[in-house]
Amino acid sequence: MIRLCSGLAAAGLLGLLAWLWLRQPEWRWELPEDLPPPQVLADNPMHASKVELGRWLFYDKRLSGNESMSCATCHIQALAFTDGKPRSIGSTGEVHPRSAMSLVNVAYASRLDWANPLMDRLEDQALTPLFGDNPIEMGLGGHEDRLVRLLHEERYSRLVGEAFPNDADPHSLLNAVRAIAAFVRTITGFDSPYDRYLAGRTDAISDSAARGMDLFFSERLECFHCHGGFNFTDSTTHINSRIERVGYHNTGLYNLDGNGAYPSDNTGLFDMTGERRDMGRFKAPTLRNIAVTAPYMHDGSIGTLDEAVRHYERGGRIIESGPHAGDGRLSPFKSEFVTGFELSDEERADLIAFLESLTDESILADPALADPFLQ
Repeated sequence: MIRLCSGLAAAGLLGLLAWLWLRQPEWRWELPEDLPPPQVLADNPMHASKVELGRWLFYDKRLSGNESMSCATCHIQALAFTDGKPRSIGSTGEVHPRSAMSLVNVAYASRLDWANPLMDRLEDQALTPLFGDNPIEMGLGGHEDRLVRLLHEERYSRLVGEAFPNDADPHSLLNAVRAIAAFVRTITGFDSPYDRYLAGRTDAISDSAARGMDLFFSERLECFHCHGGFNFTDSTTHINSRIERVGYHNTGLYNLDGNGAYPSDNTGLFDMTGERRDMGRFKAPTLRNIAVTAPYMHDGSIGTLDEAVRHYERGGRIIESGPHAGDGRLSPFKSEFVTGFELSDEERADLIAFLESLTDESILADPALADPFLQ
């Protein structure tokens, strides 16, 4: 009886140790105290080993068909995880019709594409650049077995085992995508001069930026209607959200035929719905770090913050000649919030100073988000 009890006790101890080994530590978000954590999928919980695996994969060029580009090629840390191009270029040289949006705080985005209302999970969105062929981005389609072999290599095999200890076969495409999504969720930045100003550091922003902030949040300019909330966008969600916020807007960028038409490869939400009222409606991206994410708009067709402000001042862009000629101010599909306004040169400079105060310098050089192949 004593031997049996000892055996059961030993088995229980081993079981407890195994459970403790398999149980992943709870992820701790480094966020301001008053900010709710992002939503995380129940089947892809956050933990450090998974995030680290995702970081290596994010920067690995072997995830493209010709091994010429990684996720980081179009999402460069120093540029707030954009690429500085008007429109991104895929691994085969094909030009994407749209620009690469910033990944900073994308964990809070209720939608993850310029104009696809169905794309609301990072785990799903990652499949498009990896395997999509219209256009080809990373071009991994048809090379799925290569990714699985990569996960069996020495460095990755260890990380995969630590990240997915409960999986019978953790070396799967699904787990690779889960890890990348977990890493991308950690790209959060709320330490801009503006954030420090809100926290009580009245000297964190200049007097010019403070005046610009008043302009930004005024009904006179109405910027905050589409770029409001803690992430400066109206497409935001988080763990405490009761109502999901999703916004798509036509900003009067084009009016090719006098009836509101946009270029055929960039019709916005209309491409998904076929409803004329959705012509030219795109997601309002976050304005955080906007000073380092030029050029602007879904197609990168506005080069500077000054030009962007003047576009909204006019209430729509006019293109005098060429294939895209037209007056966007007269578009019948333009947002009711893009009505135009007048600014003095000083006011315009103040508004731009405020937008520049939204840059979180720390996120642009955080070693935890940097290329591990260079560390």
